Amino acid sequence: MTAMQWFFSFLKKYRAKLIFATVLVTITCIIAIVNPQISGIIVDDIIEGGNREILPVMMIIMIATTLLRAVLKYWFLYIFEKSSQGMLFSLRDYVYRRLLEQDFTFYNKNRTGDLMSRQTGDMDAIRHFVAFVIYSIYENSLLFIIALIMIFVVDWRLALCMIAVLPITAWATAKQLKAVKPAFFNIRHHFSSLNTFVQENVSGNRVVKAFAKEDYEIEKFNKENDGYREAELGAAEIWKKYVPIFEFLANILSIILYLVGGIMVVNGQMSLGKLVTVSGYLWMLNNPLRQAGWLANDYQRFVTSVEKVYTTVIVEPSIREPENAVTKRHFMGDIVFSHVSYNADDEVILKDINFHVKPGQTVGIIGATGSGKSTLMNLLCRFYDVTDGEVKIDGINLKDLDLYSLRDNIGMAMQDVFLFSDTVEGNIAYARPNCSFEEVQTVAKIANAHNFILQMPDGYDTIVGERGVGLSGGQKQRISLARALIKNPSIIILDDTTSAVDMETETQIQNEIGSLNSKHTVFVIAHRISSIKDADQILVVDNGTIIESGNHEELLEKQGYYYTVFHHQYGDFDIMNGGVKVG
Repeated sequence: MTAMQWFFSFLKKYRAKLIFATVLVTITCIIAIVNPQISGIIVDDIIEGGNREILPVMMIIMIATTLLRAVLKYWFLYIFEKSSQGMLFSLRDYVYRRLLEQDFTFYNKNRTGDLMSRQTGDMDAIRHFVAFVIYSIYENSLLFIIALIMIFVVDWRLALCMIAVLPITAWATAKQLKAVKPAFFNIRHHFSSLNTFVQENVSGNRVVKAFAKEDYEIEKFNKENDGYREAELGAAEIWKKYVPIFEFLANILSIILYLVGGIMVVNGQMSLGKLVTVSGYLWMLNNPLRQAGWLANDYQRFVTSVEKVYTTVIVEPSIREPENAVTKRHFMGDIVFSHVSYNADDEVILKDINFHVKPGQTVGIIGATGSGKSTLMNLLCRFYDVTDGEVKIDGINLKDLDLYSLRDNIGMAMQDVFLFSDTVEGNIAYARPNCSFEEVQTVAKIANAHNFILQMPDGYDTIVGERGVGLSGGQKQRISLARALIKNPSIIILDDTTSAVDMETETQIQNEIGSLNSKHTVFVIAHRISSIKDADQILVVDNGTIIESGNHEELLEKQGYYYTVFHHQYGDFDIMNGGVKVG
């Protein structure tokens, strides 16, 4: 399917309405021949012929046709505009759904600003085409053809003189379309880049202020803004080159009419009324010529936008729903990683990972930054697919599970906490919007967030800013944890969730979560030993492999990586009865 075929598939629903509207356009164009004809009759038969009896009838006909054209034009304009808005709604909804279907790999390769421009500027160019450009091209073409035919009917010699401009018009239009296409691609590229820059800087404004880099960012913005301006001016140079040609051709028609037609009237080869009639058709020739350049621009802008949007939505996600997907309402939480390896862009991220987690166990994962800890959990959620090996939950390969069923059974508090511009309650209840307020309070207490929420201006109804602006790092982490718990999931993943809270709060959260372990399999990714030392098993990840595994005491006895990290965090120590005595 081509980009144009894809676009027109959204217009099928409105095909009948658009055809009817096009018929109305046709009628208004045909009716346009009436007034010039009557004008000629008034000059020849009434002014020069003295037949004033038909004047009232002629005036009534002119008024009636003018009113009829106005009503019909309002009607078809309304249909085109309403159809364009309906099409835009369906198109934008489809594109948004496609974006939600995409996996992490897609978003790693596409900038947010680029995707936003697909839903804003490109969509508006497409809507403008349906609402205005379609009928304008048809209307102007039809008016031009009808005017030429009527001028041939009046006097074929004058028509031949006026038709001489057509080859030049066709040549100029074709040249402009060819020249303006790369210009519009350049405009859309710079618009996306500018959009991305602004989005990133508005989101990261606190970093900009913290480093006092306002002048530096303004300088970078000016470069992006200059690039966009130059792209627009580059396209304007093309318009400047061709639009005057169309204006010149339009004015040439007036010169031809009054020069050639005037000579014919003076020589008695044509009546003055016929010259007035042809003059009445002149706007039907001039207007299409003047509009040709602008409509060519609008059409090419539309084509560019359709191709940009289409290249975005045509990308198929690498994570696909299996054909005969297994759906489970609730998992036991028995998890097996068997010889799992994962590569990204030819880079080895994980290799030969093997471990087994029984239902209800807590698993701690520790390792240096970039060692692959979070990637393990991304594979478990099937945000990425394993390159080799397999991951099983309750004996079922992840690739055979229904994606919604899988992820609905996992509650994840991510390392990079994202909160929506909503109330605290709305953010916690995100996974279950219809849950009761009491349930929200319960998970908030487990996450040790209840007390600080009550101290906020409006409690649970307090609106948090974008990305949780106004909250501390620890507060955002606790709300994120409560949001993960509200699902009552079979599997809980805590990705460095308590790194921003104090030790006392961390202990309280661990105690609360510990009481849930019989119902949940819990994964805790951490850098602090205190976060994972009570786990049933601890996995030490280094350079994409599991180099150590066991519980806290077993790993200390091995005196390897875990022992070293523990020593660095706790200082000199003696192991006594499974505890720690600081020297």
